[in-house]
Amino acid sequence: MAPESSEFDVIVIGGGPVGENAAQYAIQGSDRTAVIVEHELLGGECSYWACMPSKALLRPSEVLDIARNMPGVKELVGDQPLDADAVLARRESYTHSLDDSSQVTWAESAGISVIRGHGRLTGVKTVEVDGRTLTARHAVVLATGTTASVPNTPGLRDAQPWISRDATNIHETPGHIAVIGGGVVATEAATWLLSLGAKVTMIVRGSSLLAGSEPFAGELVADALKQRGATIMLDASLESVSRENPAATGIGRIHGGPVTLVVDGGEITVDEVLVAAGRTPASSDLGLSSLGLDDGHYIDVDDHLSVPGHDWLYAVGDVNGRAPLTHMGKYQGRVAGDVIAARAEGKPLDQKRFRATADHGQIPQVVFTPVEVASVGLTEAQAREEGIDVEILAQDIAVAGSSLQQDDYSGRAQLVIDRATDTIVGATFVGPGVAELVHAATVAVVGKVSLDDLWHAVPSYPTVSEIWLRLLEARRTAGH
Repeated sequence: MAPESSEFDVIVIGGGPVGENAAQYAIQGSDRTAVIVEHELLGGECSYWACMPSKALLRPSEVLDIARNMPGVKELVGDQPLDADAVLARRESYTHSLDDSSQVTWAESAGISVIRGHGRLTGVKTVEVDGRTLTARHAVVLATGTTASVPNTPGLRDAQPWISRDATNIHETPGHIAVIGGGVVATEAATWLLSLGAKVTMIVRGSSLLAGSEPFAGELVADALKQRGATIMLDASLESVSRENPAATGIGRIHGGPVTLVVDGGEITVDEVLVAAGRTPASSDLGLSSLGLDDGHYIDVDDHLSVPGHDWLYAVGDVNGRAPLTHMGKYQGRVAGDVIAARAEGKPLDQKRFRATADHGQIPQVVFTPVEVASVGLTEAQAREEGIDVEILAQDIAVAGSSLQQDDYSGRAQLVIDRATDTIVGATFVGPGVAELVHAATVAVVGKVSLDDLWHAVPSYPTVSEIWLRLLEARRTAGH
């Protein structure tokens, strides 16, 4: 039930995890009030159409891969495919079949009101929600995220292609699907589509997968996808798309008849097309122009997450374009909430927790493909572009822990070292199960831990984390 009051201490537009965190941190332990305005589902993209359903779809294929590389187990598994219905049912258990009632219950238990509808700014600290005007005493937080971009390729939009929401909420597995893009969404979706039995052709404009990662990461992911049957077309030009009987059949269902794509002058016919070619900030109808700001663009913020010139207005998460990852958005939400609370209580903002410093060269990320890509900080290329005198430590992941984890384990690790400070400014791990390695690297990067000190951070034996020792040993062997 919508609250009767139209005045709150904090108004948050956008009810994903980022907005939820901002609202919670802004009012917890106080008598301040907050409201979240959400026009879709409370819990947002991550809960229903991105992180949670995608990881729920990816985990079964990861377990099957491990089983197929484990003597004593692989004989039992054989060539048995995944039970697609069971995999999709497990996905539904995480998305609650697109029912957000449990999220609403959580918000209300945290003292946060919820109003359904589209919120837009109409002036200083005022928000209109479908004709109703809300007023904020302290702050308005914009946490509207991004939406999937569909290129203007002739015929593509008319073909009603899948976007990421269709892929994560898949209900019908295409026999053959073309994936347009080579980034995180494209490679993760290709992974679970292959595991569900689809034939996958990836059409990539660039010269590699995961172009923002270290080159070896994209190469190893491409090799793993190809081993599982994917066709990957690099440096490919999608010229046009046409479809027989396109139809709005619903999210995750095949949207009509066969699709013909003209790529580099040749034709490819598939059952469905997934567009994973970037995101657009959801800021075109937020009323930003009422404050003299540009509609439809990423919203510039300072390290307090405040919009310059409007210290009552905050933008957190993907909509500010600083670090388009859920965990980074939640981090920003926590920082913004703390800043709002401090300003409301007249406290100074001179503590580290009131500044979003992790957005500057300290961002961790995991890509959940057949070989995971876990990274933090700067790539070698980015470090060199910043003028850092770098040293590179790189090793194949071949330690006792990796061989015990599964047969035929293959992976690689790389550290980017700032010679001037003898600290790590970037790290990348590629291989099965390396997601759990990246937080140690994140602590090292954020804490500016010297390599001399890291020598005394002893990895447990036998674990994959022993790769840290191998990297440091290689440096000693080189005479450091």
